[in-house]
Amino acid sequence: MAFYLGMDAGGSRTRVAVSEDGRELARAEGESVKTLRIAEGDAGALLVAEDRLGALLEELGSKAGVDLRYVERSSVGLSGASVPAVREFVDRVLRRRVGGTVEIVGDQVIALDGAFPGGDGILVIAGTGSNIGGRFGDALFGAGGWGPMLGDEGSGHWIGLEALRSATKARDRGENPLVLREVMRVWNAESIGDLIAVAHRPGTSFSGLSQVVVACADRGDAVAIDVLRRAGEELAAQVVVVCGKMRSAGFAAPACGVAYTGSVLGKIDRVRESFNAAVLRQIRGARFVEGEVDAVVGALWRAAHPR
Repeated sequence: MAFYLGMDAGGSRTRVAVSEDGRELARAEGESVKTLRIAEGDAGALLVAEDRLGALLEELGSKAGVDLRYVERSSVGLSGASVPAVREFVDRVLRRRVGGTVEIVGDQVIALDGAFPGGDGILVIAGTGSNIGGRFGDALFGAGGWGPMLGDEGSGHWIGLEALRSATKARDRGENPLVLREVMRVWNAESIGDLIAVAHRPGTSFSGLSQVVVACADRGDAVAIDVLRRAGEELAAQVVVVCGKMRSAGFAAPACGVAYTGSVLGKIDRVRESFNAAVLRQIRGARFVEGEVDAVVGALWRAAHPR
């Protein structure tokens, strides 16, 4: 009898599960631990994150009826895993509450194992942020993952921000796009000045606007439709980059598996359709994994199959 713990700590939420000899016993889900704020050394964010993780682990143990001190191995997929302060924080919190060894990897790694357990393929993570990872043998290849200030093309954040940028340009041309009016309504902005103030206010969530953009596209707004199409194409362009890196390293399989996780490709049909079409135009033999990948399943697989 062996217990394993898998965790997916992304930018939007944190999910954790425990398994016994390959059978999932229970899982729990909570808010994001806000890894970017931890990386900035925000003391308040550290306290909140530790409380959230602690409560989540306590809930998991209670649901599973398992003392987590008897866990043999844990695998954590972490947004911000490349930042030492973030890795050290999560490692410290887990070791206080969970037994066994702890492995911390990027969130794209556990998602890859959720789609292609130990195998080759490309995984697109597109939620609040975006990141593309590929694996060939033991080598990992990536594109994106630069965060909201430097990249995250095709992400929920990018969709919200790009919709506003495109809408303001349309307004300069004398147009009155629906998406601009709807964002002003959602933000309670009575004037363009109010809109600008909210957009530049620290902590404003642009990813939260992605569903506003989707609703406007469904009502025929040209700006919103164009932004969602471009979101899919932006994600596809990064898949092409990763596929090129893999082929340069010797990947020669006739079919290249492409999978996704995250709310953008999982829930926004227009983005997914644009993405699929753009990938097929540029990668011969692309093969899509049906449905959204469960990264927690990948984390549990890694915990049970140390490499």
